[in-house]
Amino acid sequence: MSCVRITKWKSYEGKQSLQVFEGVSVQSAGSKSLCLHVVTIPPGAHARPHLHERHESSVYLVSGEAGMWYGGGLRESMAKPRRFPVHPANVPHLPYSASATEPCAGVIARTDPNEQESVTLLEIPDPGMAPQ
Repeated sequence: MSCVRITKWKSYEGKQSLQVFEGVSVQSAGSKSLCLHVVTIPPGAHARPHLHERHESSVYLVSGEAGMWYGGGLRESMAKPRRFPVHPANVPHLPYSASATEPCAGVIARTDPNEQESVTLLEIPDPGMAPQ
């Protein structure tokens, strides 16, 4: 077994309608249980409601301000979470940029090496305006 140097980078729009800059995954590095990407949310935008089946996630917010609706019916909110909000497996959530003028970006880590495979989109009504 040897270390892997990732030399090919790509950016894409994920199922959740978020811009993703691919870092570590099974596709880029042969990872067995880790996914590590950079995700960007434009000013005033949000992801599609979703959950990650069987996989935990955490985000390190590197720029901007973010918030998140989560839980059954997206009734819970976390306005401007700290640097490491954790999403347990199978918990519905909808992250958003909390600024109307600045995007937010974060490094996302997930226990699924196939980042998009465990994403399940949900048909949950938009919870409305971001909490202040």
